[in-house]
Amino acid sequence: MIDAIISNSSFSEEIRQISDPEFAVTGGHLKKIDNTFYLVGGNKFDGNYNPMGNPTYTQVYTNAIRKFNIADDGETLTITHLPTISDPENLHRRDYNAVPQIMPNGEQGITAFSGVFQPDINLPFLNCVDIDANGYAVNNDFQQYYNHYHCAVAPLYSASNNEMHNVFFGGIAQYYQNAGTLVQDNSVPFVNTIARVTRTADGTMSEYKLPTEMPSLLGAGAEFIADLTNPLYANEVFKLDDFTADSTLIGYIYGGISSTAANIFFINDGSQSSASSQIFKVYIILNDEVGVDDLNEESVNTLGISVYPNPSDSQFTVRFNITQRVDVKVSLFTLDGQKIEEQLLENLVPGENTYHHESSELQNGAYILTLETPNETSTRRIVIKR
Repeated sequence: MIDAIISNSSFSEEIRQISDPEFAVTGGHLKKIDNTFYLVGGNKFDGNYNPMGNPTYTQVYTNAIRKFNIADDGETLTITHLPTISDPENLHRRDYNAVPQIMPNGEQGITAFSGVFQPDINLPFLNCVDIDANGYAVNNDFQQYYNHYHCAVAPLYSASNNEMHNVFFGGIAQYYQNAGTLVQDNSVPFVNTIARVTRTADGTMSEYKLPTEMPSLLGAGAEFIADLTNPLYANEVFKLDDFTADSTLIGYIYGGISSTAANIFFINDGSQSSASSQIFKVYIILNDEVGVDDLNEESVNTLGISVYPNPSDSQFTVRFNITQRVDVKVSLFTLDGQKIEEQLLENLVPGENTYHHESSELQNGAYILTLETPNETSTRRIVIKR
């Protein structure tokens, strides 16, 4: 087909197609493990996209992993559907990142990172779902903060260290870093963050912010296109240990949205964003200290706190998880470190808990909220705007 395009001739004979209602999915991902295809998440969307005012479209999440095989005799395609995996709570995701993996046991897998929307609130998921030939598992021990919507992702695996690295380029996220503090923005803005999520040999996952960033608010809806001349596993995960040159081109970032500002969704008249007209080359550089990746300690913190609304008029809710019965201290600080409020929540039960802040004395501005248990501490930057 590519040869036909280059020679400006018809490529219609290079394409065969069939229809199947199970494939009426947008916002999902189609991946492959061995010879089986996995259509993960997404939704069936009917109508024109007109979210402002009175929407006329309908969307139904698949809440599922749809598995199938394709038989191809050279003329006809035949689909064999395999049993569907359904989970309305954890697979209720679209516009996320599904990334091929080499799992700690050396087998192929897929990880569904973040995505929208949680069933009970219009915010992204922070956890992830691991999928392999035997089924799936929800990972609530890891929280991803930096890259929530579909963006370009490069997967790299080091066999010598049994470490799986996933590098996310920009996009859209509920959180970003400002002067070393994690900022929560429930408007879920465009971001320029480049971050890495690494899974170690024992299955532990951690998130790191890279010292470099996208040159502007780019990456949402972009694709990473691998250079297939590089050493790769069958599922197109790079064999990181096999790179020997000082600098190697591993692929390209293509397409996606270029935004003029972080939060444009409710003001966009068509001029605030556009399709990106740039292609970025992506290199692996060895033996060169380009900076230290910054561990996001919240990613391995089991508290998983969220604050909403944020910004607020000083009345807000903090939602968090604890794994055992403990006392929890909630403190509020000014940006220069002065403590202005403290509340002790005693003998809270394990699971999800909420704290409602109702003080009306806070002035407009930014504050640091801290949640502290005997074992963990978690902070968030909040904004009061009356």
